[in-house]
Amino acid sequence: MNCGPGENGPCSKSINGGRDVWSCKDSSSAADHLVVMVNGILGSSTDWKFAAEQFVRSLPDKVIVHCSERNVSRMTLDGVDVMGERLAEEVVEVIKRKPDVRRISFIAHSLGGLVARYAIGRLYRPPKTEAVEDAHDEDSRGTIFGLEAINFITVAAPHLGSRGNKKVPFLFGVNVFEKAACHVVHWIFRITGRQLFLTDSEEGKPSLLRRMVDDCGDLYFMSALRAFKRRVAYSNVGYDHIVGWGTSSIRRTNELPKWEDSLSEKYPHIVYEEYSKAKDSDQHIAVDDEGSDTLTGASHVTPAC
Repeated sequence: MNCGPGENGPCSKSINGGRDVWSCKDSSSAADHLVVMVNGILGSSTDWKFAAEQFVRSLPDKVIVHCSERNVSRMTLDGVDVMGERLAEEVVEVIKRKPDVRRISFIAHSLGGLVARYAIGRLYRPPKTEAVEDAHDEDSRGTIFGLEAINFITVAAPHLGSRGNKKVPFLFGVNVFEKAACHVVHWIFRITGRQLFLTDSEEGKPSLLRRMVDDCGDLYFMSALRAFKRRVAYSNVGYDHIVGWGTSSIRRTNELPKWEDSLSEKYPHIVYEEYSKAKDSDQHIAVDDEGSDTLTGASHVTPAC
């Protein structure tokens, strides 16, 4: 076990590949909110080390942070579904290891956002009572493996995939480059690449990202998202050459708004902010075969790095 400087510093311990981070303060035993942090493609739990430590310093009596490491390095090329199942198993192990935890949040970067969406679809438990419109209690919203779902936050996650429409900025929006990428991406990024470019349709089934826009069999993708009290998508308006602004903020390219230099002194990197006005039942996202996207309803907070 590693402990930070001083009795109020963060403590951490590597367990089964993941890393738990909590406050060294005696009062940290009262923490009942599990925050799961998920890395992106070719990443690891160390990507979130600084952020995890800041969380427990700021909220020592409230949160326990778990930096996932079930999907690291080249294991992130195995496909969103395979990684999502691994993450779900990892979260269950953490919950069983910490019986006092009552609430859960997810913060995921890049590809990790899709992995986390898949995992919560597996972990979702339907409400015990019939859902009532505008109800906010745990019994009517459903839970994430028995825990109250609080925040689901993605940072530069390719929610609409990476196919066409400047979704991968370093391809410069050149049509021939974007089409060629669909045919060669699996050489580098294997199954994950096929899923991101929506070329993984088999046996008449839609590609995985298309299936994830609604509940699918025993995977409650949208019901799980609805269970969270807050859902936030952060997107880079510039300087992100891998994940375009449109796909990470769930918009068509022609719907991207104008943005200001900064919205506040406290958060100078936030240049645009939008709240969804759509009800959960009205939300729908679809992507056609040419890669253009049709969508209604989204929740966005869009900063520049």
